[in-house]
Amino acid sequence: MKLAVLILGTIVLNSFSSVAQLWDHTEPSRLGGTSNTDIAEESIPVFSNDSSILYFVRSNSNENKGGTNDFDIWSSKLDEEGVYSDSRNVKELNNKFNNTVVGVSKTGQSIYLLNSYDGKKDQVKGLSVSKKNNGKWSKPEAVEIPSLDIDGEFYSFHVSEDEKTIIISYDGPNSLGDEDLYVSTKSGETWSAPVHMGSKINSIGFEISPFLSSNQDTLFFSSNGFGGEGDADIFYSVKQGSWTEWSAPMNLGNVINTSKFDAYFSHNGRQAFWSSNRESELSDIYTIDILSPVPVFVACEVTDASAFGASDGRIDVDVTGGSAPFAYEWSNGESMEDLSGLSKGVYSLIVTDSKGQAATTECAINHPAKPVKLYEDLEFMHNFAYNKTKLSTKNGELKDFVGKIDTQLKNGREKIAIQIVSSASQVPTKTFGTNDKLADARAEQIKEVLMKYFANNSSVEIVILESAVNGPAYEDDSANQVKYAKHQFISLKTK
Repeated sequence: MKLAVLILGTIVLNSFSSVAQLWDHTEPSRLGGTSNTDIAEESIPVFSNDSSILYFVRSNSNENKGGTNDFDIWSSKLDEEGVYSDSRNVKELNNKFNNTVVGVSKTGQSIYLLNSYDGKKDQVKGLSVSKKNNGKWSKPEAVEIPSLDIDGEFYSFHVSEDEKTIIISYDGPNSLGDEDLYVSTKSGETWSAPVHMGSKINSIGFEISPFLSSNQDTLFFSSNGFGGEGDADIFYSVKQGSWTEWSAPMNLGNVINTSKFDAYFSHNGRQAFWSSNRESELSDIYTIDILSPVPVFVACEVTDASAFGASDGRIDVDVTGGSAPFAYEWSNGESMEDLSGLSKGVYSLIVTDSKGQAATTECAINHPAKPVKLYEDLEFMHNFAYNKTKLSTKNGELKDFVGKIDTQLKNGREKIAIQIVSSASQVPTKTFGTNDKLADARAEQIKEVLMKYFANNSSVEIVILESAVNGPAYEDDSANQVKYAKHQFISLKTK
């Protein structure tokens, strides 16, 4: 096998390329420590999940198993000073053929490798995995990817840290150019056949050295098919939905990319690493420190609706920090910065800057309280003849009383309580036995009549406030109407 990073010639296609800086970062520098050498070639940096171990490929070294023309896997450990030192040949993963690390699991217990380790001269072009047992790597075993058949000289893999996605670069079915990007995903213990990832990120040139961000929404790769600085440039694309839907590739710009070969980009959120022969004929590993972008903050200034039920409220948004341009996503579906024509409610907003940072806020539009309309409290009084208790809402003054209540409810009065006070005089009653029972009967009868009338209106409450015997003592003069009649009554009041 031949690695593309070492033998691909200089090919420049005349196509348009957008240039964007994904992060603020330091100037690129050649990785310090013992990973890079002056006499050998170092490339294809791959890191353990905690970044404590750097795996890379070294060639042109007489310490390689297959000699100076062999590609071997080496590793360096991050020391206390933050430098990758103590480089060693990972002999248990190397044989006399070319060897490369293409993925490390999140736990660090699985490592994925290029090709099979069957010992045959004509190796199967594909993928293998080794497991760590008692601190040592097991013999690599082939990873079966259905329908994967690699004929070309140039191919590469990237296995995601969750071990569920493989991005493959090779000249496969439906390729648009020399090498295209394909994806295989894992379901249970089975991998899917490779699927072409679409024309947005594949060109008539080559697309190689894929790397997925840890959240798997951004894909980095190298290409000579989208224009740029020279040979192979590093691009990134953001996932738009499925594995075949991507944004247009963005060039990482001429600080990272050069007129020479730049590829095998990876990052851990704090640093980024890639291979380049920018300073010599031999490839070395380069790095940048990723500078934390200024956080984005969002606040809102609201203008409440002018009247109860009005829709003339306004929200003016104030965004500070972050990196323009900004995208706005409102809970009512709008995508503009400021909103107008708003009614009372809470409107939530997500603001996302060009670096993917997001900030959220909630903006509350209020309106003046509903105008309070004062309603006249109503009163009703009826004097009964001797021993009488019954009244009807179908005629007379009681009909007028309940009619006025209906009108107030229709005009917006929300609650009405009807308070009942009943009275009986001291004139003895043989019909009810006692005057107390007569007073109670009057109260209960009018309550029953009112409840029947307002049976379908929950806004009306009917309460017996008092039932009593009133007036002067009886002196055997029942014919004296002036003396006793005014104490035989029902009184109704609304509140």
